[in-house]
Amino acid sequence: MHQISRVRLQIFFSGAVVIGLGLFAMRVLERSEALGFLHGALTLGGGLLICGLFSLKSQWHGIIGAGVLALLGAGRGLGNFSHLLDVLNGKADRVVAPLIELGVTLVCLVLLMRVLAALNRERVMRMLEKD
Repeated sequence: MHQISRVRLQIFFSGAVVIGLGLFAMRVLERSEALGFLHGALTLGGGLLICGLFSLKSQWHGIIGAGVLALLGAGRGLGNFSHLLDVLNGKADRVVAPLIELGVTLVCLVLLMRVLAALNRERVMRMLEKD
């Protein structure tokens, strides 16, 4: 399978997983908190799906867009890392929410690394073609 196709598949898969985590939050969290998670998941996951669709027409623009969204999602998740530490230390009353946030953060970090690797491969390939 071509490397770009794998990155596109990763983009679609990541978007679906983020949306799935938002739907999962609706089942396990209180309604007000769950709606916030669902809104964020639909925004981030939907944006990733749109970038995946956009990459079918304009390959690198869609992939780079997905990388930017993954960077934003990972940054937001790493900002909430203190809540996860509270859960691990037994100090938090919210146990499930930081774990869902961790899931979204990990999905975004993996996607970000895949996009950066694809961009690096493309850069090297273009440099070799020049010579």
